[in-house]
Amino acid sequence: MRLSARWRSGATALLGVALLATGVGAQAPTPDRITVATYNIRHGRGMDDRVDLARTAATIAALDAGIVALQEVDRGVARSGGVAQSDSLAALLGLQHAFGAFFPYQGGEYGLAVLSRYPIVRTAALRLPDGNEPRVALLVEVELPSGARITVVNVHFDWVADDTFRYAQVEALASVLDTIAGPVVLLGDFNDVPGSRTLQRWTDRFVVAAKSPDNPFTFSSVVPEKEIDHILLGPRERWQPATARVVHEPLTSDHRPVVAIVQLR
Repeated sequence: MRLSARWRSGATALLGVALLATGVGAQAPTPDRITVATYNIRHGRGMDDRVDLARTAATIAALDAGIVALQEVDRGVARSGGVAQSDSLAALLGLQHAFGAFFPYQGGEYGLAVLSRYPIVRTAALRLPDGNEPRVALLVEVELPSGARITVVNVHFDWVADDTFRYAQVEALASVLDTIAGPVVLLGDFNDVPGSRTLQRWTDRFVVAAKSPDNPFTFSSVVPEKEIDHILLGPRERWQPATARVVHEPLTSDHRPVVAIVQLR
Protein backbone atom coordinates (compact mmCIF):
# COMPACT_ATOMS: atom_id res chain seq x y z
CA MET A 1 0.00 0.00 0.00
CA ARG A 2 1.11 3.53 -0.66
CA LEU A 3 -0.44 6.96 -0.38
CA SER A 4 -0.30 9.38 -3.28
CA ALA A 5 1.96 12.41 -2.93
CA ARG A 6 -1.17 14.52 -3.43
CA TRP A 7 -1.85 14.00 0.27
CA ARG A 8 0.15 17.15 0.77
CA SER A 9 0.86 16.91 4.48
CA GLY A 10 1.78 13.24 4.35
CA ALA A 11 0.07 10.13 5.61
CA THR A 12 0.29 11.25 9.23
CA ALA A 13 -2.04 14.15 8.50
CA LEU A 14 -4.80 11.68 7.78
CA LEU A 15 -4.52 10.28 11.29
CA GLY A 16 -5.08 13.71 12.82
CA VAL A 17 -8.53 14.44 11.39
CA ALA A 18 -10.34 16.13 14.28
CA LEU A 19 -13.97 16.31 15.37
CA LEU A 20 -15.10 19.68 16.77
CA ALA A 21 -18.00 19.64 19.22
CA THR A 22 -21.07 21.52 17.99
CA GLY A 23 -22.88 22.01 21.28
CA VAL A 24 -26.19 21.79 19.42
CA GLY A 25 -29.08 19.53 20.40
CA ALA A 26 -29.66 16.44 18.28
CA GLN A 27 -33.03 17.67 16.99
CA ALA A 28 -31.78 21.05 15.77
CA PRO A 29 -30.29 21.58 12.31
CA THR A 30 -26.53 21.83 12.55
CA PRO A 31 -23.67 22.52 10.12
CA ASP A 32 -22.56 18.92 10.73
CA ARG A 33 -25.75 17.40 9.33
CA ILE A 34 -25.00 16.63 5.70
CA THR A 35 -26.30 14.57 2.81
CA VAL A 36 -23.92 12.05 1.26
CA ALA A 37 -24.39 9.81 -1.75
CA THR A 38 -22.65 7.08 -3.69
CA TYR A 39 -23.19 6.35 -7.37
CA ASN A 40 -21.48 4.07 -9.86
CA ILE A 41 -21.90 6.17 -13.02
CA ARG A 42 -20.56 3.63 -15.57
CA HIS A 43 -18.41 6.40 -17.15
CA GLY A 44 -21.61 8.25 -18.05
CA ARG A 45 -22.88 5.45 -20.29
CA GLY A 46 -26.58 4.95 -19.77
CA MET A 47 -28.68 1.89 -20.31
CA ASP A 48 -29.39 3.18 -23.81
CA ASP A 49 -25.64 2.67 -24.44
CA ARG A 50 -25.13 6.41 -24.89
CA VAL A 51 -22.48 8.40 -23.02
CA ASP A 52 -24.27 11.52 -21.79
CA LEU A 53 -22.43 13.32 -19.00
CA ALA A 54 -25.04 16.09 -18.86
CA ARG A 55 -27.62 13.44 -18.04
CA THR A 56 -25.30 12.03 -15.37
CA ALA A 57 -24.90 15.53 -13.90
CA ALA A 58 -28.68 16.03 -13.82
CA THR A 59 -29.13 12.74 -11.96
CA ILE A 60 -26.46 13.72 -9.43
CA ALA A 61 -27.98 17.19 -9.00
CA ALA A 62 -31.36 15.64 -8.18
CA LEU A 63 -29.76 13.80 -5.22
CA ASP A 64 -29.09 17.20 -3.58
CA ALA A 65 -26.07 15.78 -1.76
CA GLY A 66 -23.20 17.80 -0.33
CA ILE A 67 -20.73 14.94 -0.89
CA VAL A 68 -21.00 12.42 -3.72
CA ALA A 69 -18.69 9.42 -4.24
CA LEU A 70 -18.55 8.29 -7.87
CA GLN A 71 -17.22 5.02 -9.25
CA GLU A 72 -16.24 4.07 -12.83
CA VAL A 73 -15.09 7.56 -13.76
CA ASP A 74 -13.04 8.28 -16.90
CA ARG A 75 -10.38 10.95 -17.31
CA GLY A 76 -9.27 11.58 -20.88
CA VAL A 77 -10.45 8.13 -22.03
CA ALA A 78 -11.36 7.57 -25.68
CA ARG A 79 -14.60 5.67 -25.02
CA SER A 80 -16.06 8.72 -23.27
CA GLY A 81 -14.79 11.35 -25.70
CA GLY A 82 -11.51 12.16 -23.95
CA VAL A 83 -13.32 14.18 -21.29
CA ALA A 84 -11.97 14.61 -17.75
CA GLN A 85 -15.28 13.54 -16.26
CA SER A 86 -14.79 14.58 -12.65
CA ASP A 87 -13.66 18.04 -13.80
CA SER A 88 -16.67 18.35 -16.10
CA LEU A 89 -19.18 17.14 -13.53
CA ALA A 90 -17.74 19.48 -10.90
CA ALA A 91 -18.02 22.40 -13.31
CA LEU A 92 -21.60 21.52 -14.28
CA LEU A 93 -22.66 21.16 -10.65
CA GLY A 94 -20.58 23.95 -9.10
CA LEU A 95 -18.73 21.58 -6.76
CA GLN A 96 -15.14 20.83 -5.79
CA HIS A 97 -13.73 17.48 -6.86
CA ALA A 98 -10.96 14.93 -6.46
CA PHE A 99 -9.99 12.03 -8.73
CA GLY A 100 -8.08 8.82 -8.05
CA ALA A 101 -6.86 6.65 -10.94
CA PHE A 102 -6.98 2.85 -10.97
CA PHE A 103 -4.93 2.44 -14.14
CA PRO A 104 -4.24 3.96 -17.58
CA TYR A 105 -6.93 3.22 -20.16
CA GLN A 106 -7.48 4.23 -23.81
CA GLY A 107 -5.19 7.24 -23.64
CA GLY A 108 -6.38 8.41 -20.25
CA GLU A 109 -7.17 7.05 -16.77
CA TYR A 110 -10.01 5.12 -15.18
CA GLY A 111 -10.92 5.38 -11.52
CA LEU A 112 -12.92 7.12 -8.79
CA ALA A 113 -14.03 10.65 -7.97
CA VAL A 114 -15.49 12.60 -5.07
CA LEU A 115 -17.59 15.73 -5.58
CA SER A 116 -17.99 18.08 -2.61
CA ARG A 117 -19.99 21.18 -1.77
CA TYR A 118 -17.51 21.70 1.09
CA PRO A 119 -13.82 22.64 0.91
CA ILE A 120 -11.50 19.75 0.13
CA VAL A 121 -8.47 20.02 2.39
CA ARG A 122 -6.38 17.15 0.99
CA THR A 123 -6.70 13.96 -1.01
CA ALA A 124 -4.93 10.63 -1.28
CA ALA A 125 -5.15 7.63 -3.56
CA LEU A 126 -4.38 4.58 -1.42
CA ARG A 127 -3.15 1.72 -3.60
CA LEU A 128 -4.89 -1.53 -2.69
CA PRO A 129 -3.81 -5.08 -3.55
CA ASP A 130 -4.46 -5.86 -7.20
CA GLY A 131 -7.46 -7.97 -8.07
CA ASN A 132 -8.85 -8.62 -11.52
CA GLU A 133 -7.98 -4.95 -12.06
CA PRO A 134 -5.76 -2.56 -10.10
CA ARG A 135 -7.65 -0.70 -7.39
CA VAL A 136 -7.26 2.34 -5.13
CA ALA A 137 -9.34 3.81 -2.34
CA LEU A 138 -9.81 7.57 -2.72
CA LEU A 139 -9.48 9.40 0.61
CA VAL A 140 -10.68 12.99 0.72
CA GLU A 141 -10.55 15.20 3.81
CA VAL A 142 -13.43 17.69 3.82
CA GLU A 143 -14.06 20.67 6.09
CA LEU A 144 -17.68 21.17 7.12
CA PRO A 145 -19.24 24.58 7.82
CA SER A 146 -18.69 24.18 11.58
CA GLY A 147 -14.96 23.69 11.03
CA ALA A 148 -15.16 19.95 11.75
CA ARG A 149 -13.27 17.75 9.31
CA ILE A 150 -14.27 14.32 8.10
CA THR A 151 -12.51 11.80 5.88
CA VAL A 152 -14.56 10.57 2.94
CA VAL A 153 -13.36 7.20 1.62
CA ASN A 154 -14.60 6.14 -1.81
CA VAL A 155 -14.19 2.47 -2.79
CA HIS A 156 -14.86 0.13 -5.69
CA PHE A 157 -13.77 -3.34 -4.65
CA ASP A 158 -13.09 -6.32 -6.92
CA TRP A 159 -16.25 -7.65 -8.58
CA VAL A 160 -15.95 -11.40 -9.20
CA ALA A 161 -17.91 -13.99 -7.20
CA ASP A 162 -14.76 -15.37 -5.54
CA ASP A 163 -14.07 -12.76 -2.85
CA THR A 164 -10.38 -13.55 -2.34
CA PHE A 165 -9.11 -10.40 -4.07
CA ARG A 166 -11.97 -8.32 -2.73
CA TYR A 167 -11.33 -9.28 0.86
CA ALA A 168 -7.60 -8.63 0.50
CA GLN A 169 -8.51 -5.10 -0.59
CA VAL A 170 -10.88 -4.74 2.35
CA GLU A 171 -8.21 -5.85 4.81
CA ALA A 172 -5.62 -3.48 3.35
CA LEU A 173 -7.96 -0.51 3.61
CA ALA A 174 -9.17 -1.49 7.07
CA SER A 175 -5.60 -1.58 8.35
CA VAL A 176 -5.36 2.14 7.51
CA LEU A 177 -8.86 3.21 8.56
CA ASP A 178 -8.57 1.39 11.89
CA THR A 179 -5.87 3.91 12.86
CA ILE A 180 -8.05 6.96 12.18
CA ALA A 181 -9.70 8.37 15.30
CA GLY A 182 -11.64 11.09 13.48
CA PRO A 183 -14.99 10.65 11.71
CA VAL A 184 -15.00 8.68 8.46
CA VAL A 185 -17.65 8.18 5.78
CA LEU A 186 -16.84 4.97 3.89
CA LEU A 187 -18.98 4.52 0.81
CA GLY A 188 -19.03 3.16 -2.70
CA ASP A 189 -19.48 0.03 -4.77
CA PHE A 190 -18.48 -2.80 -2.44
CA ASN A 191 -19.49 -5.48 -4.97
CA ASP A 192 -20.79 -7.54 -2.07
CA VAL A 193 -23.96 -7.92 -0.05
CA PRO A 194 -24.96 -7.52 3.61
CA GLY A 195 -23.78 -10.50 5.63
CA SER A 196 -20.71 -11.07 3.46
CA ARG A 197 -17.29 -10.88 5.07
CA THR A 198 -16.66 -7.78 2.90
CA LEU A 199 -19.31 -5.97 4.96
CA GLN A 200 -18.79 -7.82 8.23
CA ARG A 201 -15.15 -6.66 8.44
CA TRP A 202 -16.31 -3.14 9.30
CA THR A 203 -18.97 -3.87 11.91
CA ASP A 204 -16.71 -3.52 14.96
CA ARG A 205 -16.06 0.18 14.27
CA PHE A 206 -18.52 1.24 11.57
CA VAL A 207 -22.29 1.38 11.37
CA VAL A 208 -24.08 0.83 8.08
CA ALA A 209 -26.66 3.38 6.96
CA ALA A 210 -29.41 0.78 6.59
CA LYS A 211 -31.69 0.79 3.58
CA SER A 212 -35.43 0.21 3.63
CA PRO A 213 -36.21 -3.51 3.34
CA ASP A 214 -38.81 -2.54 0.76
CA ASN A 215 -36.18 -0.99 -1.56
CA PRO A 216 -32.61 -2.13 -0.76
CA PHE A 217 -31.32 -3.21 -4.15
CA THR A 218 -28.79 -1.08 -6.02
CA PHE A 219 -27.91 -3.28 -9.02
CA SER A 220 -29.00 -3.50 -11.70
CA SER A 221 -30.89 -0.28 -12.28
CA VAL A 222 -33.25 -2.03 -14.70
CA VAL A 223 -33.88 -5.20 -12.69
CA PRO A 224 -32.73 -4.40 -9.12
CA GLU A 225 -31.76 -7.64 -7.39
CA LYS A 226 -28.45 -7.03 -5.54
CA GLU A 227 -27.53 -4.72 -2.67
CA ILE A 228 -23.87 -3.97 -3.37
CA ASP A 229 -23.54 -0.17 -2.92
CA HIS A 230 -23.27 0.97 0.69
CA ILE A 231 -22.68 3.92 3.05
CA LEU A 232 -20.86 3.22 6.36
CA LEU A 233 -20.05 5.62 9.19
CA GLY A 234 -17.21 5.28 11.66
CA PRO A 235 -16.22 5.23 14.34
CA ARG A 236 -19.81 4.40 15.24
CA GLU A 237 -19.75 6.52 18.43
CA ARG A 238 -19.04 9.66 16.40
CA TRP A 239 -22.26 9.48 14.33
CA GLN A 240 -25.98 9.63 14.93
CA PRO A 241 -27.89 6.60 13.58
CA ALA A 242 -28.63 7.02 9.87
CA THR A 243 -30.72 5.39 7.21
CA ALA A 244 -30.13 5.34 3.47
CA ARG A 245 -32.47 5.48 0.53
CA VAL A 246 -32.00 3.92 -2.89
CA VAL A 247 -33.06 6.20 -5.73
CA HIS A 248 -34.99 4.72 -8.63
CA GLU A 249 -33.11 5.75 -11.78
CA PRO A 250 -33.23 3.08 -14.54
CA LEU A 251 -31.54 4.96 -17.41
CA THR A 252 -28.46 6.95 -16.37
CA SER A 253 -26.31 3.99 -15.24
CA ASP A 254 -26.49 0.27 -14.49
CA HIS A 255 -26.39 1.07 -10.75
CA ARG A 256 -28.89 3.04 -8.66
CA PRO A 257 -27.70 5.91 -6.43
CA VAL A 258 -27.74 5.59 -2.63
CA VAL A 259 -28.29 8.68 -0.46
CA ALA A 260 -28.15 9.22 3.32
CA ILE A 261 -28.50 12.20 5.66
CA VAL A 262 -25.78 11.82 8.29
CA GLN A 263 -24.96 13.81 11.40
CA LEU A 264 -21.96 13.96 13.69
CA ARG A 265 -22.62 13.49 17.39
